[in-house]
Amino acid sequence: MSQYKQYLELTKPKVVLLILFTAFVGMLLSMRNFPTAEWVLILWGMVGIGLSSGAAAAINHWADQKADAIMLRTQHRPLPSGELSATKVLLFAGILTFIGMAVLVYFVNVLTAVLTFLSLIGYAFVYTFYLKRATPQNIVIGGAAGATPPVLGWSTMTGHVTADALILFGIIFAWTPPHFWALAIYRKEDYAKANIPMLPVTHGVEFTQLHIILYTIILIIVTIFPFLTGMSGLIYFTGAVLLGARFLWMALQLKKTQSPLLAWQTFKYSIWYLMLLFAFLLVDHYVHWGDVMPRLFVDPII
Repeated sequence: MSQYKQYLELTKPKVVLLILFTAFVGMLLSMRNFPTAEWVLILWGMVGIGLSSGAAAAINHWADQKADAIMLRTQHRPLPSGELSATKVLLFAGILTFIGMAVLVYFVNVLTAVLTFLSLIGYAFVYTFYLKRATPQNIVIGGAAGATPPVLGWSTMTGHVTADALILFGIIFAWTPPHFWALAIYRKEDYAKANIPMLPVTHGVEFTQLHIILYTIILIIVTIFPFLTGMSGLIYFTGAVLLGARFLWMALQLKKTQSPLLAWQTFKYSIWYLMLLFAFLLVDHYVHWGDVMPRLFVDPII
C-alpha cells in the first residue's frame, strides 16, 4: 500500500465522512433558507472540522497501536503493520491539528475552533487514553466527543450554540452506545484479547443486548424532540419513526437470536440509520420552511 493510502487510512476517512455529513446538516439547519452567499464559510468549516477529525483519528491510531496489533480487525493498520512509524503518525496528527485549528480561527470563528479542539481532546485523549480502558461505560461517556459535529456545523454558521443544536448533539449521543455495542458483540473476542473492557467482555453478551434495546428506545425518544419542539415537521417525524422502528426490531431480534452475524448487521444498519435520519432532517427543513426547494430549480417569472 502506498504511503499516501497509509496516511489516508490514519484519518479513518469513512468515519470522517459521516462526521462531515452531520456537521453539514447542522450548518444548513442553522439557516432558515438555502445558502446562497454562505458557501465559502461552509467550505472552510468543512475543511477545518474534517482536518481536526482526521487528526483525532490519527492520534487514536497511535494510542491504540499495541491493542491494534492484537485485534484481528485492526492488525492491518499502518502502525501495527509497520508501514508507518509512531513519530511520523504523531507529526502527521500535529500538522492536521495545526492547519485545522488555523482554518477555523481565521476563516470561521473562535467558538467553533474551541469546540472542535475540545472534541479532539475528548476523543483522542480522554476517551482513547483513559475511558476506553477504565470502564465498560466508555462508549456512553466518551460518546459526547463524537456527538459534537452538528453543533460544530451550527456554530460555524451562527457563531453560537442553540437548543436546536443541542438536540442534534443528543441524537448522536444516544445513538453511539447501541451503535458501538453491536460491534463490540461481534468483536467480543478481539476486545477480550486486547484487554479492553467493552460491555460484552465485562458483563456478557445478554446484558449488552438488553442495554442495546434500552438505549435504542432512548434514541427513538430523543429523535422525536425535533418534531415536538417545532424544529422539524411531519416528513422528518415519519422518517424518524420508521427508521427507529427498524432499529428497535433489529435490537429485539439480536436479543432473541443471540446471533453474532445479526450484531454485525445491526452495526451496519446503525450507520445507515444516522445518515438517513439526518437526511430526513435536511429534506424536512426546506420543505417545512415553504417554497425554498422550488426556488432551487425554477427561475420565477415576474
